Amino acid sequence: MHRVVSRRAVSAILRNGGVRHRNSAVPLSSSNTFHQSADEGNKEKKWYSVLAAGSSNATIKPFNVRNVPIVGSRLESTSAAHDAPGLPAEKYQYQAEVSRLMDLIVNSLYSNKEVFLRELVSNASDALDKLRFLSVTEPDLLKDAVDLDIRIQTDKDNGIITITDTGIGMTRQELVDCLGTIAQSGTAKFLKALKESKDAGADSNLIGQFGVGFYSAFLVSERVEVSTKSPKSDKQYVWEGEANSSSYTIREETDPSKHIPRGTRLTLYLKRDDKGFAHPERIQRLVQNYSQFVSFPIYTWQEKGYTKEVEVDEDPAEAKKDDQDEKTEPKKKKTKTVVEKYWDWELTNETQPLWLRNPKEVTTEEYNEFHKKTFNEYLEPLASSHFTTEGEVEFRSVLYVPSIAPTAKDDIVNPKTKNIRLYVKRVFISDDFDGELFPRYLSFIKGVVDSNDLPLNVSREILQESRIVRIMRKRLVRKAFDMILGITMSENRDDYARFWENFGKHLKLGCIEDRENHKRIAPLLRFFSSQSEEDMISFDEYVENMKPDQKDIYYIAADSVTSAKNAPFLEKLVEKDIEVLFLVDPIDEVAIQNLKSYKEKNFVDISKEDLDLGDKNEEKEKEIKQEFGQTCEWIKKRLGDKVASVQISSRLSTSPCVLASGKFGWSANMERLMKAQTVGDTSSLEFMRSRRVFEINPDHPIIQTLNVRSLKNSFNTLYIIFFLTNFLFMYLAGCMQE
Repeated sequence: MHRVVSRRAVSAILRNGGVRHRNSAVPLSSSNTFHQSADEGNKEKKWYSVLAAGSSNATIKPFNVRNVPIVGSRLESTSAAHDAPGLPAEKYQYQAEVSRLMDLIVNSLYSNKEVFLRELVSNASDALDKLRFLSVTEPDLLKDAVDLDIRIQTDKDNGIITITDTGIGMTRQELVDCLGTIAQSGTAKFLKALKESKDAGADSNLIGQFGVGFYSAFLVSERVEVSTKSPKSDKQYVWEGEANSSSYTIREETDPSKHIPRGTRLTLYLKRDDKGFAHPERIQRLVQNYSQFVSFPIYTWQEKGYTKEVEVDEDPAEAKKDDQDEKTEPKKKKTKTVVEKYWDWELTNETQPLWLRNPKEVTTEEYNEFHKKTFNEYLEPLASSHFTTEGEVEFRSVLYVPSIAPTAKDDIVNPKTKNIRLYVKRVFISDDFDGELFPRYLSFIKGVVDSNDLPLNVSREILQESRIVRIMRKRLVRKAFDMILGITMSENRDDYARFWENFGKHLKLGCIEDRENHKRIAPLLRFFSSQSEEDMISFDEYVENMKPDQKDIYYIAADSVTSAKNAPFLEKLVEKDIEVLFLVDPIDEVAIQNLKSYKEKNFVDISKEDLDLGDKNEEKEKEIKQEFGQTCEWIKKRLGDKVASVQISSRLSTSPCVLASGKFGWSANMERLMKAQTVGDTSSLEFMRSRRVFEINPDHPIIQTLNVRSLKNSFNTLYIIFFLTNFLFMYLAGCMQE
C-alpha cells in the first residue's frame, strides 16, 4: 500500500529530484563492440491499406504488426551509436530516489488513468515537431520519405496498444538519458537550445516539458517496450521497463521484421484491470477528446465494412416451382446484401481548430456548428466571441452564450460545469477549470481556451494560481460581458428577453460576488416597475424617465408584481408620477443593496423610514407634528414595544397608516425570506431585525377624527376611540404579518 502524498509534495519532489538526479544511469555491464545491422535495404517506407484493390472476391488478410513497419518517435537524437549484434541485453539500475519517485508518479501524480494516451500522443507530436524543425537545416533527416503522422493500433484480445510516430527517434545514449532519468525532458532541452540559438523566434509547438509524461504509460501498463530509430543512427534500439521494477533494459533490435525506417514505436502491455483501454472504439474516443486538434494526423486501426450482393442457394421446392414459371418469364437469381468486414487505418483528428483561424474567415454557420459539436448542443447560441489576446499573456479563445439554461438545479452555484474546455498547444487538458478562469456567476458561458504558456502542474491536471491566470480571467470575463452587451443591442428585443429569462439570476449573483465588475453588470439588469408591469426595463431606461428634480432610484421588494403594486408605500410616488422598481425575485433586494448606486444615483427602499421625495416643507411638517403630536404619543403608548416610534408619514395619500422598517437591518420582505430559510428556532435572526416605525397619514379622515384635539369635549369620544383603535390594530397586524 502506498502512502498518500499531496500534489504539492509531489511537485516539490519532482523539482528537486529532477535537478539533483540528472546523471545518466550506470550500466551494470557494458560492451564496446558495435557494428551495423543488416537488411536495411528491405525496409518499407510507406503505409498500405489492408483492403485489397481489385475484384470484390479478393481475400482480406488480417493486419499483422510484425509484417507492416509501424514508425514512431519520442525524443530528439544527437549522435550515432554502435552495438554488437547477438550480445545479451544490458541491464541498468534506477537511482534509489528516482525509483521512489517513479512509484509516486504512477500512483499519486495522475488522478485519471485515461490521460496516459494524451501524454504519449503529445510526446509523439513533439518528436514530429522536432523533426520538422531540424529538417529545415538538415534535409537529410527526411531522406526516408516517410509521412509525418501518428498511428495507434490495439489488440483487445491480448490487451496490447501500439503507438507509433515517424518523428526524430532516439539513439542509445538518449534512451538512457531520457527514459532512464525521470523528470529529464528532451523537449525542455530542445526548447532551451532553441532560445539560445539565432532562431529563437521560430514558432514551435512542443508540448511536454516536465519529463514525466512518458511514465504515465505505467498507469495502465505492466510492461512497456520502446523501439526507436534515429535518422542520425544506423541502428534501432529497444528500451524495456516494467511497472514494479527498479531497472530497465536496452538492446539492439536484430529482428528485420520489426525494423522501422524512422521514429518510435511504443508497445504497452496492459494490466489485467485496464485491458478495456485496448478496444479500438475507446482509443478513438480518447483521441477525439484529448488530441483532436494535434497538428499532425492521427490514425487509429479500426474495423470497417462494405456491403455487397451475394447469390443465395434456393430451396428445391421453390426451384421446382420457379422452373414451371420459367415458361412465362425469365428466371432471376436470388441475392442478399451482406457486410464484409475488414481492418484499415482511419483518420481520427479530422477537425481543424476553429480558434486558430482568422475570425474574418469564419462564418456564423461554422461557429454554430462548432458549438453544437463541441458541447453536444442542439440549439444555436445567442452570441459568440472569437478573439486572440497578446501581450503579457497570449491565448486564443472562442466563447458562446447558450440559448437555454442547463437543466441541473445547482449549476448557478457550481463552478465545475465543464463548460470551458482548456487546451495547451491544441492538446485538451481539462474542462474542470471554470472556477479559475470564470467566476461562478458566469459559469453558463461555454467555450474553448488555448494557450501556449499556461501555468499547469506536472500532471497538467491542475491550473496553478498565478498572475497569468488572474490576467486571463479578467480578459475572459470582459469578453463575456461584451457578448452579453451585444445581445442587448440586437434588433430583436426577444433575444435578450430569452437570455434574461435563462441567466438573469446569474447576473444578480454577480452583483453580490463581483464588486469589481459592478459597472459592467448593472446595465444588463432588468426589472418590472410601477410604469412597466408587462415589460422589464433597464436602469438606463429608468434614469432616462426620471423627473428633473429626482435624485434617487426608488424600489420596493415584494413576492410578486401584484403585491408590490398594491403596497401603500407607493401611493404618494404614484401620485407624483415617480417610477418605482419592483424587486420580485428573492435575490433582487440583496443584489440592489450590493450595487448601492447607479450613475451616481443611490438606490432607495421606499419601505424604509424617513423617505425623502424631495418636496419637504419644514414649516408645514413642524405644524403637523405639533397638531398630531399627542395622537402619536397615545398610539405609541397603546402599541408599546411592538413599534419603535410613531411618526407622521409623507408617503401616504389614501391609506390611514403604514408600518415602515427602520433605516438599518432587514426590510419586511427580507425578514420574510429569512424566516422561510430557517428551520425551527428563529432567535438567531433577532440581531438583523429592523425596528418598526408606525407612520400615520395626517390627511386621512380616520386619523383626523382620532386626533385628540378634534375629539376633545366630544359626546362620542370613547366610542370613536374604541372603534378606530381596533381598526388600526387590525390593520397593523396585517402589515406585520406581511
